[in-house]
Amino acid sequence: MIPASLLGRLTLSAIPYHNPIIMGAVGTASVLGLLVMAWVTWRGRWGYVWREWLTSVDHKRIGVMYIIVAVIMMLRGFADAIMMRTQQALAEGLSQGYLPPDHYNQVFSAHGTIMIIFVAMPFFIGLMNYVVPLQIGARDVAYPFVNAVSFWMTVASALLLMVSLAVGDFSQAGWSGYPPLSETQFSPGPGVDYWIWGLQLGGVGTLLTGINFFVTILRLRAPGMSLMKMPVFTWTILVTTVLIMLSFPVLTATLALLTLDRYLDMHFFTNDLGGNQMMFTNLFWVWGHPEVYIVILPAFGIFSEVVSTFSHKRLFGYASMVYATVAIAVLSFGVWLHHFFTMGAGADVNAFFGIATMVIAVPTGVKIFNWLFTMYRGRIEFTTPMLWSIGFIITFTIGGMTGVLLSVPGADFVLHNSEFLVAHFHNMLIPGALFGYFAGYTFWFPKMFGFRLDETWGRRAFWSWLAGFYLAFMPLYALGFMGMPRRLVHYDNPLWQPYLLVALLGTFLVAYGIFCQVVQLVVSFRHREALRDTTGDPWNSHSLEWSTASPPPFYNFAKVPQVDALDAFAHMKEQGTPHRAQAPFAPIHMPRNTGVGVAIGAITFIFGFAMVWHIWWMATGSAVAMLAVVVMRANDEDVDYMVSAEEVAHLETRGMIPTELRTQG
Repeated sequence: MIPASLLGRLTLSAIPYHNPIIMGAVGTASVLGLLVMAWVTWRGRWGYVWREWLTSVDHKRIGVMYIIVAVIMMLRGFADAIMMRTQQALAEGLSQGYLPPDHYNQVFSAHGTIMIIFVAMPFFIGLMNYVVPLQIGARDVAYPFVNAVSFWMTVASALLLMVSLAVGDFSQAGWSGYPPLSETQFSPGPGVDYWIWGLQLGGVGTLLTGINFFVTILRLRAPGMSLMKMPVFTWTILVTTVLIMLSFPVLTATLALLTLDRYLDMHFFTNDLGGNQMMFTNLFWVWGHPEVYIVILPAFGIFSEVVSTFSHKRLFGYASMVYATVAIAVLSFGVWLHHFFTMGAGADVNAFFGIATMVIAVPTGVKIFNWLFTMYRGRIEFTTPMLWSIGFIITFTIGGMTGVLLSVPGADFVLHNSEFLVAHFHNMLIPGALFGYFAGYTFWFPKMFGFRLDETWGRRAFWSWLAGFYLAFMPLYALGFMGMPRRLVHYDNPLWQPYLLVALLGTFLVAYGIFCQVVQLVVSFRHREALRDTTGDPWNSHSLEWSTASPPPFYNFAKVPQVDALDAFAHMKEQGTPHRAQAPFAPIHMPRNTGVGVAIGAITFIFGFAMVWHIWWMATGSAVAMLAVVVMRANDEDVDYMVSAEEVAHLETRGMIPTELRTQG
């Protein structure tokens, strides 16, 4: 038996046996995980999964795994949303609902953290992993091994949040973790520590990804592809990586200071001993507002690709799109204080940030008009990706107008802590980010897997999401004007309940939309031969990723393409230039798969868990193990291989990519 002193704060009482909701969720998740593992075992596929996926450094495989993580976490985050909406719909007057206040606080804290950090971020990182190297004519990212490490650090952080459901509890201080609620005096348990280490370790992985793709885009573009010949999606990713590199170190430092407060009683963010709570708020939102655009700008790039493709026109105002993207990035660092107008910064400061907030709407408006002008007189094809894009334009415009209203400090004083703000925030992020990711997922799915997604179920998913969104969040605008504060676990105003019941109905309609997306995937897989894409270009699109086979070979391009114009692939088709490589072929240098990324992810998880529970020997051991693994990898010279010209010719001729080439070289 392990002595209690060796387990830090961890005891059997940390497992919430008494809570049937939590144990039911843990049991369901455990059963689903065991069923998946049993299925893989029954099929005898563990070797394939290990060689081809878990140890892969192929940016395409890593991209798909990022999307899988995002979808799993979205199911968890959406379950939290249903729990919150159900509680608020029931908890009026004498009814207390079904969630105790401490559990409700954990639910809304986990929901915000998961949906922003572990759904939005992995989803767009997965799409950019798959698409960007193909769009710029590269064979891989600049640092394939670092790419794998970034992914497994994200997985470790997501697992840390999932474990908080079953061992201990999660933070009750909201997704933003404001002191003094996040200080030890008010949150003595492990919940805030789970939040800190989940964000901290995942943030390091995201920062590595930002650096990796910044270098990839600047250094690995195909010959002839100048910056102003890059696809708009790649441009938005380039700007996003700059935002990541500038903002995530601020988050890292802020969380480190809060960690010192909690672990060493340093008082950086307390009101006594020289601390200042407002310093945390400023630092958090110096990261937090650029983070909003970190998750939205890639979606803007996706909408540009989709609208142009399905309007069968070149994108209107390409240069203005690029300049607007850069302008949004610059301005995003000058508006953070509008998140706390009500905290007493003063009229002059509030006026400056109010005006800055209005100004940032201008480049966003430029993008909206460019998409509309692209569709104008186009031969619009109302495919599922195009429906997501049109739904975004309409819904996001409404959210933008409510944002301009909130940029007026006087109005914000009235509406800031009300349900109006909840509606506005979701009005920006759901259509602005999630609709974009769904459009990109549907658009590039045939490139990833070689067959299209079923349109019927895709349309059902879209209309369910769109109608569900309006039902779920438009009533919250009205509730905000009626004075309902956000984050209420109980209320005694019967006039609010009908609006909350409508919002609950909308939430269930969105749940049906998610169900349709699951069915769409299953139906598409069953009918994959009928939906098969043999051309590599099912949409008659414009950029280089569509010039390869679907799915692409592991080396992407047998010969790196020569780019002569914007919309390189469309230009090749117009000029009649062959876009598939022709003999003679040359050897191709490729990175070798490795299990080191998996090891680093496992050690990261152990380190985070040990720090949460103050198991110092485990934390020290995992830190030493991490250093040892990094040193081993640094001294490993067998990290790449050459694919011979004969093998390339054989693969290009046969169109077959044997797994052993990727695994063994």
